[in-house]
Amino acid sequence: MTALFQTASAAPAPQSRSAFAADCLAGLSATPKRIPPKYFYDPAGSRLFERITELAEYYPTRTECGILRKHAGDIARFVPEGAALIEFGSGSSEKVRLLLGELPALAAYVPVDISAEFLDEEAARLRQDFPRLEVIPAAADFTQPFALPPTVIGRPRAGFFPGSTIGNFEPEEAEKFLRHAARILGAGAALIIGVDLVKDAHILHAAYNDAAGVTAAFNLNVLARANRELGANFDLNAFVHQAFFNEAASRVEMHLVSRRSQTVRVLDRAFAFAPGETIHTENSYKHTLDGFARLAAKAGWRAEAAWTDTENLFSVHVLRAKSVTLQ
Repeated sequence: MTALFQTASAAPAPQSRSAFAADCLAGLSATPKRIPPKYFYDPAGSRLFERITELAEYYPTRTECGILRKHAGDIARFVPEGAALIEFGSGSSEKVRLLLGELPALAAYVPVDISAEFLDEEAARLRQDFPRLEVIPAAADFTQPFALPPTVIGRPRAGFFPGSTIGNFEPEEAEKFLRHAARILGAGAALIIGVDLVKDAHILHAAYNDAAGVTAAFNLNVLARANRELGANFDLNAFVHQAFFNEAASRVEMHLVSRRSQTVRVLDRAFAFAPGETIHTENSYKHTLDGFARLAAKAGWRAEAAWTDTENLFSVHVLRAKSVTLQ
């Protein structure tokens, strides 16, 4: 699991509640049932995710940070002097700080996240620690078109997309996002992106089924959120967390499994569950280095460099936008 939209705001905006309602109703009406993973990250979910990143079983965060820490100087060479660095789905500033220390000539940093309050808090801390850097947060859904701050227009740009969030997209959606990022950044721009790698299924199973049950609580929290925000009546004890590696699809799947026959109400709709029926809450695709380079090439990017940890658990890539398409 990775933070598609990590937020620490006290309450969701009305528009967010409306989107959650629409996506929840549509997903529970589908076959099989599903809820998009971006709705994991209400305040309670964000706190649980931070706990997940600290678990011994959960390798992605510490491994990616290790790669960034070790190779920050090499990665920084792909960001031109006077550039603006655009981070898609910024959340916590922990990872970008590892790069900023190697970018003294960076003109601006634009973190993009759905939570304005959280953005402002992180931006204030960054301004204090990097007083010469212009930090211009943009509150937006980074997967949709958004306007860059006026002071960034005309500057060279580079992108930052850590956390293996790209793995949460279906392959065609990942390609669509990469094309979208190219339009935001412009032809010739570099994109620094974290990508989780294919590995032993036992490592993946442990990472998504931790012994302390934090990931299970994180998964179940999306139902608790529906209860809080949409007046749903999910009985959390009637569902159980399930995560497994689907080798054929090269992805970890997360589900919530109904323990019994039951009917749940969400707003004015009733949804029946059979015993063992699931709500599919997340996919997390795992890539090979060559496989990801091919995916990026289909979206108009050229793979320029990649770094991994010594165990080949995780990777950080630099892509170069070959062209920009309007579709």
